[in-house]
Parts: sequence; structure tokens; C-alpha cells
Amino acid sequence: MQVEGTSDPRFKPVREAFCENFTNRGELGAAVVVTVDGTTVVDLWGGIAERGHGRPWTPETMVVVFSCTKGATALCAHMLAARGVLDLDAPVARYWPEFAAADKGTISVRMLLNHQAGMAAIDQPLPSSAVYDWGAMTAALAAQAPHWEPGSAHGYHAATFGWLVGEVVRRVSGRSLGTFFREEVTARLNLDFYIGLPEVLEPRVAPIRMPPLTGETTPIMRMMADRSSLTSKAFLNPPGLLTSRQINGRALHAAEVPAANGIATARGLAGVYTPLACGGRSGAVELLDGDTLEAMATVESEGDDLVLLIATRFASGFMKSMDNGARDSAVLGPNPAAFGHGGAGGSIGMADPTARVAIGYVMNQMGVGILLNDRGQALIDAVYASLG
Repeated sequence: MQVEGTSDPRFKPVREAFCENFTNRGELGAAVVVTVDGTTVVDLWGGIAERGHGRPWTPETMVVVFSCTKGATALCAHMLAARGVLDLDAPVARYWPEFAAADKGTISVRMLLNHQAGMAAIDQPLPSSAVYDWGAMTAALAAQAPHWEPGSAHGYHAATFGWLVGEVVRRVSGRSLGTFFREEVTARLNLDFYIGLPEVLEPRVAPIRMPPLTGETTPIMRMMADRSSLTSKAFLNPPGLLTSRQINGRALHAAEVPAANGIATARGLAGVYTPLACGGRSGAVELLDGDTLEAMATVESEGDDLVLLIATRFASGFMKSMDNGARDSAVLGPNPAAFGHGGAGGSIGMADPTARVAIGYVMNQMGVGILLNDRGQALIDAVYASLG
């Protein structure tokens, strides 16, 4: 297997870690991009985009990045807040009046972003087709009562995050989340990162391969098997988001599921975080001001997660470093200001405003675990080893 692309000699440890992902860590096809001060210092790719067809991975190969999409969705909300048209501390019902039903009138937009809203799951069983029906999902969420007192605890809003925050963005901006993200972020930065993929780009998508079976049973796996549990409802209602058939289908790629179905290249994922590592600006494009960026990186929820059943830490829409042991950890370097979001299977996009570093890593062979696995963590560790 040949790794292609370029890397600054200073970042030789990143190239070595990327190669080792293929030789020792089960990588199939992948790419990683690192920028420092807005300049690309690592742009590597390798492996197979589609097993059985022999299609090689290229810089233009895109892949579903799962919950990395949440970071893009949160960015859209913060951009509206920076423009003064969205107040994160205002009740959601100010912008979405139907949401006040079932005693939700005091839930703030911020609680949606930091996973404190108690809206991590929908009790009403939904068909798999509901994933593609924005109106059905937002109506179900408007009718749903919180699973805990909002603001008193936090739990990962695995799927609902995207429809909740996305509907607020839609109500405020008049545009769907995917449209807003494309017009206000990726088109301005010339990035390949889509929430709602145009059909003409479908041939560039690498199919996702499910994680290997290990025979291991973890607390979250046991709770997922209990269909009445909050954890199970959070991930499996509506059903299908964790099946390869739906993940790799054109219908899901075309839909807007802003918690889970973003499709990006490594350049696109790193490119979204590059301005967030550099004071809110990339070249001539300014997305955010410094005060908004600082608020985005501030921890707002930490401790026991009622859905993931581990200790987690979140800023307003973004993951922060969390260390629960090797299996369920995501250590985003040594600087407390670093933030980002991982995706199921191990993809990661992150920014470190202290080091002015952005990282994007994507792959098509999912790993085990909820947060980062050894491949993405090895790349992050190698970046900081290179920086000294």
C-alpha cells in the first residue's frame, strides 16, 4: 500500500503514523490533512476507496463522516449568533413556537447545542423513512417531552441534535441547514463538505464498511440491546442510521441529517476548522469574530453522560478532550482551547486556536468504540509530537 500526497519534513511523525494505520491498525482507505496558521503542512491519502472494485483513494474521495457533521451544524448556529440574529440563551420557542409543547418553553438554544436539553431521543416509534422527512422529525421533536429536567444534566443527542439545531437555523435564516452551510461556509471557502450531497458527486463517495466484530460487550452495547432504554432510542429511533445499507444509499446521501450524514474529503473537513484555528478567518473569508470563537471552545457540559454512559465533555456544539481510558477517549492535544467533533468509526475534525492547528481525518473502515479509536488518536498525537 502506497501513501501519496505531501507533508512538511517537520511533520514526518504524522506520515509515519498514517502509514502505520494501514500496516498495523486495519485501515482500508483514508486521508488526513493538517493546517498550521492556515497553511497546509500535511495532505496525505492512501488505500482503497471501494473494495472489490479496486478503486484507489484520491484527494477527491469523499466519505460519510457521521457526527463530524455536528460540528458543521453548530458552526452555522454560531455564525447566526455572531450576526446578532440568534440569541443562544433565548428559548428555542422564540424561533420555533411549536417547540414549547410538552413543557419545553424554557429550553434554550444553548441547551440544544451543549446536550443539556433532555431531547436526546423520541419515544414515539418512527419508521426508517422518517430520516428523510424533515417535517416528520421536527414535528415529533416538538411534541416530545424532555427525558430529564433541561439544564440539570447532559446526554449525547446522537441523532436529534441535527434536527433540533437545524430547525432553529432554518427558522432564523429561512434556509435549510445544508443550504446555509453550503452558501455561507463551504462555497466561500471552496470546500468539499456537504450536508445533502448533489447526485452528480455520488461517484466520488467511498462506501463505508462496518466495524469488525470483537465479541466484546460494553455497557452502551448492553443498553442498545434494550429497546426501551434512552441509549437505544437515541441511536435507533428512527432505525437504520447504523446500517450499511442506509449509510451507503443514495437516499441518505441526498437527505439533510445534520447530526450524522455529512459527506466530506479530508481537505473539506480540515478546511472547515482552519478558520476556527485562526481567529475565525481563512484568507479573505471571515466566518466569526474572536469573542464568538472563544465561546465556542468553552466547556459547558461535563461529567456522566446519560446516553453514552461514560464521562463526556462538550462545548456549545463541539466535543472537548475526554479521557475514559483507551477505549472511549478523544484527547485533542495538550491545549485546553482545542475543540472539534468525532464521527462514528473514528473520523475527526478539530481546531486548536492556541497552536493555530486544524486537523481533518476521514476513512471508510469504521473502527470500534464511541469516540476516537487508535488511528485518529495516533494522528493527533503525531501532530503535536511534530510541533514539539
